Amino acid sequence: MTDPVIEMKGITKSFPGVRALSDVSFGVRPGEVQALVGENGAGKSTLIKILSGVYQADAGQVRMNGEAVHFVHPVESLRAGIAVIYQEFSLLPERTVAQNLFLGREPRTRFGLIDSAKMRADTREVLALFAAAGRIDLDRTVGELDVATQQVVEIAKAVSTGARVVVMDEPTAALNEAECEELFATVDTLRARGVAIIYITHRMREITRLADRVTVLKDGEVAARFDEVPAPDAIVRAMVGRDIADFYAPPATPEEIGDPVLTVRGAGNAMLHQIDLDVRAGEIVGLAGIQGAGRVALAMALFGETPFEHGQVTLNGERVSFQTPRSAILGGIGLLPGDRKSEGLVLMQSVRDNGMLTSRAFAPLWSSDRRNAFTDRARMDGLLDHMEIRAASYDQDIRALSGGNQQKAIVARWLSMRPKLLIFIEPTRGIDVNSKAGIYHLMRDLAREGAGILMISSDLPEVIGAADRVLVMQEGRIAAEFPHGATEQDIMHAATGETGVAA
Repeated sequence: MTDPVIEMKGITKSFPGVRALSDVSFGVRPGEVQALVGENGAGKSTLIKILSGVYQADAGQVRMNGEAVHFVHPVESLRAGIAVIYQEFSLLPERTVAQNLFLGREPRTRFGLIDSAKMRADTREVLALFAAAGRIDLDRTVGELDVATQQVVEIAKAVSTGARVVVMDEPTAALNEAECEELFATVDTLRARGVAIIYITHRMREITRLADRVTVLKDGEVAARFDEVPAPDAIVRAMVGRDIADFYAPPATPEEIGDPVLTVRGAGNAMLHQIDLDVRAGEIVGLAGIQGAGRVALAMALFGETPFEHGQVTLNGERVSFQTPRSAILGGIGLLPGDRKSEGLVLMQSVRDNGMLTSRAFAPLWSSDRRNAFTDRARMDGLLDHMEIRAASYDQDIRALSGGNQQKAIVARWLSMRPKLLIFIEPTRGIDVNSKAGIYHLMRDLAREGAGILMISSDLPEVIGAADRVLVMQEGRIAAEFPHGATEQDIMHAATGETGVAA
């Protein structure tokens, strides 16, 4: 058996008031994908930051190719051949692809000038390893590229440095199905080249698709090691202490589903065509489809961001025509954006203030709540309590909360407006397994309280498990409808145009 290229033994790390890691041992071999999983706060990030030189361990040792190493700065780790690809990329948006790949180590002419021709040629050679190479213009600035292509550039940059260990932190968080498959092919390419890969993810399907071994962290300790990838249920049980079957709340019964909250007939705009849609009180309707199929465009049309140009929309029995998000909010629609950090939160403000953003903005000038700050705060605190948000205080900055708790704070914000329809876009993106279960049960509770829920997700198991019905979009149209319990194959066939509307 090949010896590990990286081995961490007995790693312990404490911060004021908390022990983040306790006697953790972990290793990865050349040409292996080792999945590192655990809930938020389990210690994954701390372990990787020790490996990359951001933190120094209080105890324990890191060995590389059998020799002890001690990195006191990320540059030392990078020079040793360890590249970490975080969810927030390290690329410079105003520089080209080639300039980003060779930043700080540009090839030079004999006169000391940057050899642009060689830099472009070397970039082309590195990118040839990736399936996405054909669509990448070396002279475009990185800021002009979509997220999936930026990720390819980030990985290519690691390869160009000669990295022997690549750490990928939630690499598919912002990717659609096709882009995920492209990333998986890239991982396979790196593995074939003998690169050791540490793959951090919350998605069980990615673990079973890619990993050779799995290490589970819980509360800063190794909870389980699997030398062969087990069934997802075993991984989940090691992470959170319960079975995967408990994740999704039971689907709505016929008695729990009421009259239509939202009815759309023959609606469309430049991106959407002849949309017919119903969402009833008490039900969760999932919206599936490949990237560009129109799922988010439909959400934005309902929310008044890019309004319908024709057709009819009815909300709680009244015909409406929302031309702005403000009118949609006042009409009773709430929307949780796909990127909560950039679109849904003010990270430097408190949990409470984030919860009160909408109610403060839309309360009439004569509202008693606007004049009585104490009442407003008390009501929001009650909603945050109802969401069971874990925070030291509602006065702390919301950036300190986990992704699941941040998402719950956005839900509390909308509940203060008493919406008739809630639209969730990628509701569990970047959230750990246990928090995902909390969001699913929260959506079900909201539905049972009479709200209609429209859920847009790129995670097919999530759509299938959480929704009462699944609508599949293709090229701006609703192409098929499936009841709860449809298979991934059914949905993907419909999304790619290989079948018609389900009976």
